[in-house]
Amino acid sequence: MADACGVDFGTSNSTVGWSRPGQPALLALEDGKPTLPSVIFFNAEDDTVQYGRAALAGYLGGAEGRLMRSMKSLLGSSLMDGQTEIQGNAMAFKALLAQFIGELKRRAEASAGRTFSRAVLGRPVFFVDGNPKADRLAQDTLAEVAQMVGFREIDFQFEPIAAAFDYESQIGREELVLVADIGGGTSDFSLVRLAPQRAAKLDRRSDILATGGVHLGGTDFDKYLSLACAMPLLGYGSMLNNGGTIPSSIYFNLATWHNINLAYTQKTRAQLQDIYRDAVARDRLDSLHALIDQRAGHWLAGQMELGKIALSEADLTRLDLDRMSPRQTLTIGRADFDGAIGGMVGSIESTVASLLRDAGITAAAIDTVFFTGGSSGVRLLRDRIAAVVPAARQVEGDRFGSIGAGLALDAQRKFA
Repeated sequence: MADACGVDFGTSNSTVGWSRPGQPALLALEDGKPTLPSVIFFNAEDDTVQYGRAALAGYLGGAEGRLMRSMKSLLGSSLMDGQTEIQGNAMAFKALLAQFIGELKRRAEASAGRTFSRAVLGRPVFFVDGNPKADRLAQDTLAEVAQMVGFREIDFQFEPIAAAFDYESQIGREELVLVADIGGGTSDFSLVRLAPQRAAKLDRRSDILATGGVHLGGTDFDKYLSLACAMPLLGYGSMLNNGGTIPSSIYFNLATWHNINLAYTQKTRAQLQDIYRDAVARDRLDSLHALIDQRAGHWLAGQMELGKIALSEADLTRLDLDRMSPRQTLTIGRADFDGAIGGMVGSIESTVASLLRDAGITAAAIDTVFFTGGSSGVRLLRDRIAAVVPAARQVEGDRFGSIGAGLALDAQRKFA
């Protein structure tokens, strides 16, 4: 067994896989679970740092501090070379990523009972859409961070290809598979020829017919569901006395996981005071003020995430927004959700259709669509992808574990 692992650093959840004969690939990272939510909470009350579910519990329990989530979204952005304030001290965003990935490595090593010096890291097909230079910089930054935390040898694999390797370990015949990996930050696709007899090949380039992706995922669904259904309760879209509408930037920050902390700055508070003087619906701005004073932006985003998850199964959900002032019950229907994300789903559908055209493959030739990723259960998304390849059977992978397991297989092949 090689000292090599597969690391799936995800926008919402992370896993580490280690390929061992007769053993599950994914290592336990928190309370016996193989997933570690990609969250850090810097607890100001007891000067500790918490990760994963413990971080969310500490923050939602009302402890003072700074919560950071969706950190992967920083890769390839202009923020990556900047810094943020943590408990009165400046911290570079690169150091923030190293802190989380270092903890991921430590937990995996504790679970495995050994150190890992080599790793295959998953990456989206595109960190940044339409900008190869920024995309390459994002991968280089992730490699630098991995080296900072102790990985001496590093390789990368596209996340949907890793998921394909996991699916390949479960089949008994050759299939042409469309892998649909709908994660927190990106929707990635690969068209791969898989078979048991191909699995041992080190070079799989001839089996990969096409890859593609778009920088849209579950956190974007959360954001636009929030803008459509929750933010109007706080004044989004309401009028000013001069006939204009309230500036939207505050609401977009509150609805975007990795920008929520920007809503708590003195600059934002001063902007709100200026807006309040000219606002028509001041009661809604009172609710917005109260939410910001409680630093409850991440809580509200979490409620939207719960709504998204519920509407992936049900036609209606009710959210008890008990931390809003006044307390609200928000009823959201499937039509509301579909309307909020329809444009994004259309872009994802177009990406799949383009992938087939680029590969010169007809829809009828696809045997299987393999769904993985935390947001792959969104019904509108599945229906639209199914419409592109109507004859293919649909297979549900481990939404949070297929990529990590596939990366473990890839690490074994490359480093063993």
